Amino acid sequence: MTTPATIAEVCVTAGADTHRDTHMVAALDQRGVELGVMEFTTTPAGHDSMLHWLESFGTIDRIGIEGTGTYGAGLTRFLHSNDIVVIEVACGDRQARRSHGKSDPVDAVAAARAAQSGKATALPKTRTGNVEAIRTLRMIRKSATRDRTSAINQMRALIVTAPTGLRETFRGVTIAKLVKGCALLRPSDPITPEGAAKFALRELARRVRSLNAEIKRVNNVLGPLVTITAPDLIERTGVGIDTAATLLIAAGDNPERLRSEACFAHLCGSAPIDASSGLVTRKRLNPRGNRQANEALWRIVLVRMRTEPRTIAYVKRRTTEGKTKREIMRCLKRYVARELFKDINNAVKPLDTQ
Repeated sequence: MTTPATIAEVCVTAGADTHRDTHMVAALDQRGVELGVMEFTTTPAGHDSMLHWLESFGTIDRIGIEGTGTYGAGLTRFLHSNDIVVIEVACGDRQARRSHGKSDPVDAVAAARAAQSGKATALPKTRTGNVEAIRTLRMIRKSATRDRTSAINQMRALIVTAPTGLRETFRGVTIAKLVKGCALLRPSDPITPEGAAKFALRELARRVRSLNAEIKRVNNVLGPLVTITAPDLIERTGVGIDTAATLLIAAGDNPERLRSEACFAHLCGSAPIDASSGLVTRKRLNPRGNRQANEALWRIVLVRMRTEPRTIAYVKRRTTEGKTKREIMRCLKRYVARELFKDINNAVKPLDTQ
């Protein structure tokens, strides 16, 4: 039987394979010996049971979790609240899975071994501050914008195939006039081709107006929140509410997890990576990383290339050296990531929970 003294000497590293309703958790000792694997529910009671189960083996050193931003978000917050180190673990090696198969216990043990060996070192986002609120608000605004664009495209398509009188009425009008005019249509008989077209256009126009109102309400909350969270970032040339929100979301509520501006640039996919082999020494563009953050950097660079004298002069100099516009923008994205990292790292503040 294990004595209390023996338990105290065991340093436990755990791994969790997360799902919607249950988490599979594995425990290893400091030598990598498997102590046990058990499944727990995703409820608060399940989290407590998991913590007590791990503590029964010894002192918890760290826990590697696969999916800290999705199914494992609740578990990650719970562990952070109990001052336990959480390591974000990427999906398992596909080649190993093809050779040996996969299961939830196998994935949980693999997550624990990745955290213990140092193969996985990334710290997850805490998701407990202003940035998490910004992420949620931006998500619903993005979906509303997408639906509005879809409705407008459907209106345009209907106009193209509408009866002649209706098509001529809205030929060449702006989107605002199209929505305003279609919202005032009065279909006399919606079961005729012309009446059905008028009815459909009116409903789509009302949908666009409703989505416009929804986007405006979200912007009224999102704009001040981003400004309060990162006032210095907003003051930078070319940085607006949407681009600032995107970069803040990429860094998270705990940007200190990014060790340097180079890490942030790599996260945004704007840092070159080695692609050398044999006698060839070269670097190539990193196609991975957070693509939304990469797009935000691209938009900032595009604005600066048109409005900022310093960037305009840089573009002229590099063009004379034979660089293409694409190559220049790649360099500028790296410089912008370096410039904005300090503002992102210093400006994020937690929500006032008093």
